Parts: sequence; C-alpha cells; structure tokens
Amino acid sequence: MQYIDLTHTFHPTMPTYPGDPEAELSQVAVIEKNGYNVSQIKSGMHVGTHLDAPLHMIADGKRVSEYSPEHFFGRGHLIDARGYQSIDVELLQNHQISKGGIVLILTGFDKKFGNPDYYQTYPEISTGFAAKMVEFGVKIIGMDTPSPDRAPFDTHKLLLANDVLIIENLKNLDKLGFHPNFEIIALPAKYDAEAAPVRIIAKIFTKNNQSTSQVTP
Repeated sequence: MQYIDLTHTFHPTMPTYPGDPEAELSQVAVIEKNGYNVSQIKSGMHVGTHLDAPLHMIADGKRVSEYSPEHFFGRGHLIDARGYQSIDVELLQNHQISKGGIVLILTGFDKKFGNPDYYQTYPEISTGFAAKMVEFGVKIIGMDTPSPDRAPFDTHKLLLANDVLIIENLKNLDKLGFHPNFEIIALPAKYDAEAAPVRIIAKIFTKNNQSTSQVTP
C-alpha cells in the first residue's frame, strides 16, 4: 500500500485567510537553556489544512468534538476541476460517488499556497454541486483551495446544514490522479469548536494490495 499526505505543514509563517488572526509558531523553551524544547502555537482554527464543522456557519450546528471517529474515514473520490473557475455538476459525469464517501476537488491551486493570489482568485464550488454532494450522502468534501465559496457563503451553509463537513487547504491531490482506488483518513484534533486542524492521508490500494508501505509527503 502507499500513503499520500494531503496536509500542509504548519510553520512559523503560515498564511491566513484575510481577516483571520495571524498564526504563530514559536519556541518558548530550548534545550541549551531549559534542558528541553517547548513550542507554542497561537492561531485561529481556520489556518492551514483544517476541517469545518456545522457550527462554523450554522448557529446550533455540531462541533468537531461531537463526531465519532468513523466519520473521518471513507472511500475517496477525486474530481479533477483543473482549469475551471466554477465547479458545477457537469464535472460529476462519469463518476460514481458512494454513499458515505469523501470527495476531493483537485484545482491545482495548492501550488499558490503562501502567495497573495491564493486568497483572491480561487475557484468556487456551486450550490448545485453542493446539493449533489448532499443527495449522494457524502460525509466530507475537501479542496486544495482556501474555501469552497465566498460571501455570503451559500455553499458552506448548504453543505454544513446537511452534515457534510468541509476540509480546506489540501495539497498533493494531483498525486491521486493515477490511483482510482483509495481511502481517506482525515482525523481532526478533538476540539470543542467549529473547526480544527486535520491531518489527512490518502491510503492507496495497489493492484495486488501489497503489504509493503510507502509514504509520500
């Protein structure tokens, strides 16, 4: 089996969504002085690769901590949306989306992560596409962009109101293009909040389902 990491590394100069608190990763103790290393993180919840729970947009919505672990595992489905500025239902042609699946949208925008343009010109997911995700019974939808939409966040609200969780700021989705059979493992930190950082991994099933493992960072 092969494992592909779809997560951005959290570092001291993490870019943040416009208007969100700046992220900080600093060292507050060092071995030379204290005998040990201790780091401190200060950040909003919507930095880097993270998961949105319903409470993010729905007043009485669920928090991340209210979901059982099995909600974060599922068969993966990759939608190649490179070159599209609007991600709509026609992109679902020739795709069989499984109930309880996890749909990932490849736009290639992860290559701009850290550049100002990343937050300004990203493609959006239509409410029609989002409605299909609800109809199919998808558990999670993820994308390599900072958001599925812009204000007034209708796509966000439609997905979250129907218990479809959202993962933003993915990377390496292009590495999944040659692997039609994969599982997603997307475990967020168990925060009692509307969002949480998530480490998301694609587990690739090879033709012979070999027991040897390879990890792609």
